[in-house]
Amino acid sequence: MIKSRLIEILRTCSKPELRMLNKWLRSPAHNQREDVVLLYDYLLKDDHLWKDAYLEKTIVYPYIYVEENYDDAKIRQTIFFFMKALEDFLIYQEVRENEIQAKMTLSRVYRKRRLDRHFEKNMRSLRNLQEKQNHQNWDHHRNRFYSLLEEYEFIVEHKRTVALNLQEVSDTLDIAYLANKLRHACRMLSHQTVFKVQYVIGLMEQVLDYIEGNDQLLETPAIAIYYYSYKATIEKENETHFHNLKKQILENGHLFPKKELGDTYILALNYCIGRMNLGYSNFVRESFDLYKEGIETEILIIGGQVSRFTFTNIVSNGTKLKEFTYVEDFIHNYKGYLDKKSREDVVQFCLSKLYYEKSDYNKAMRICSQMDYGDILMNLVSKTMVLKIYYEQSELDVLESYLESFRSYLSRKKATAYHKSNFKNIIRLTKKLLKTNPYDPKNKLKLKKEIETIKPLTERTWLLKQIEQL
Repeated sequence: MIKSRLIEILRTCSKPELRMLNKWLRSPAHNQREDVVLLYDYLLKDDHLWKDAYLEKTIVYPYIYVEENYDDAKIRQTIFFFMKALEDFLIYQEVRENEIQAKMTLSRVYRKRRLDRHFEKNMRSLRNLQEKQNHQNWDHHRNRFYSLLEEYEFIVEHKRTVALNLQEVSDTLDIAYLANKLRHACRMLSHQTVFKVQYVIGLMEQVLDYIEGNDQLLETPAIAIYYYSYKATIEKENETHFHNLKKQILENGHLFPKKELGDTYILALNYCIGRMNLGYSNFVRESFDLYKEGIETEILIIGGQVSRFTFTNIVSNGTKLKEFTYVEDFIHNYKGYLDKKSREDVVQFCLSKLYYEKSDYNKAMRICSQMDYGDILMNLVSKTMVLKIYYEQSELDVLESYLESFRSYLSRKKATAYHKSNFKNIIRLTKKLLKTNPYDPKNKLKLKKEIETIKPLTERTWLLKQIEQL
């Protein structure tokens, strides 16, 4: 029984849900089996539900069937009927939580029973609810289409002469389809990038042609936000798509559910990161603005937590932009949102970056020398900071020795091919920088061109700055 679906599902229920389930099971309309109620009582008694040792069928059986010999088929049957009642309860809960879906279902019931007055009253209530709804995502347009379709079915069945604007029904269906198609296409592109698979996204050429041939469709936020997301992803060099996407997020983000808007933020931020990796420094500001907005509106606070990647990216971008006051406040105000397991590492790592960018090298070096992070990338970035501090403080003899130990460390550790290549390039180019004669323009120009073209290289800006200062 420990591994049964029943236990797995019940453990996801909140205390209020379990109390509601108790009432549900004791209602003859939903359950007429006393053994199911007794099983529920047993599971909730003394928190048996959470204690595996109390969930063996042979242990549970005597509580339900007093003074009876164990019958496996009998208790399996009890579990089966409990499952059926539980699934009905979950369906009921889901419908009740979505007021629009509930009213649409009720309208359909009234229409089929030919309760005209009740149907019309419920439809008026449904329309008012839809008009007041804050969200205008694809789901909103889909629900609007189905409500219009329900009205149409009502008119046809009653042979009424009342005119219904079928153009509106058709247009609403188009909007719902186009928004959902674009949304799913963006998901496929993201999945394709992460998991290195190739998808065929059917009808996209026709969908894009249709939207681009009907400009008014881009006045609908549910279409516009995913249209620009899709175009920014497939046409990376055309930055106009990104700027239009960012505008949609900032102006119309409130019209989307938090989870859905969060997915769009990630698309936009990934675009920024891609451009920054190619050396487009203007996207540091673009991404920082999005991160700030995402944190302040809590879109990027998921399940009460800020991911360490979001946290470190905000600090990294903020310090590059010299937004030191904001970054320091952010670290102290939001560190409690980090996962406890990695909190100390992330906070110390971010403080070291802040101190380095403020040229407070003693504080930065103290953290870098004391910390051994659980994350290899954080260690590599930390070591790169030490490299830069030695160079900027003209500790060149120490730096030469340090570069060799850094190279040895990198060769021993497991890291992705991208990161291995990136940090190897940083070490190699720093060595070349040390050997470059500041009075030899030809060699300086040669090294500068190499720094400008080599990939990957996350410290391109810093290295170019050092060449200029030679």
